[in-house]
Amino acid sequence: MSTEPLPPFRRIITANAENGRSRILTDAPAPHILQSGPGRGLINLWATDGNPPSLDTLDDAAWPVQLEPPAGGTVFRLFQLGPRTVSNEDPEVAERAAAAAFARMGAAHLRVDTTRHPSMHKSHTLDYIMLLKGRVLLVLDDAETELKPFDVVIQRGTNHAWVNLDDEPALLMGVLMDAARGP
Repeated sequence: MSTEPLPPFRRIITANAENGRSRILTDAPAPHILQSGPGRGLINLWATDGNPPSLDTLDDAAWPVQLEPPAGGTVFRLFQLGPRTVSNEDPEVAERAAAAAFARMGAAHLRVDTTRHPSMHKSHTLDYIMLLKGRVLLVLDDAETELKPFDVVIQRGTNHAWVNLDDEPALLMGVLMDAARGP
């Protein structure tokens, strides 16, 4: 079972020079990482804090890595789920681990109903999520479905959890957008 830290992901940022010609601004490993447990965490690749986004900011992901995007903004990220261990843990241990992980992501307030799984959470976001590696179970209040690589979930502010079904980390890509709050 692998509990390695998140792998380094190369991030290339382009820009226009003063003469208007395109160039590479930076080409380096993505520096904005939040390790939230063994083999588990978030890597923010880019983020915006408003609409329309600015093309002048040097690094729009250069703020603390949190689960939710900024108000009115977006975040483009990779996230890795550690090997399946929660299902084998004592329920109280799993609850404490999930509570601590969400606290590290600034998202303790998103854990509104963890009846079905300790990692259940609900944010006011529209998320485009693609599984890149592994097998993952999407758990909802009244349903669940198994994902295979390249399956896509359009997550629309629902209470949900991601459960790794394999003994190796699972890798997902997501674009999260702050969404309007309903009545």
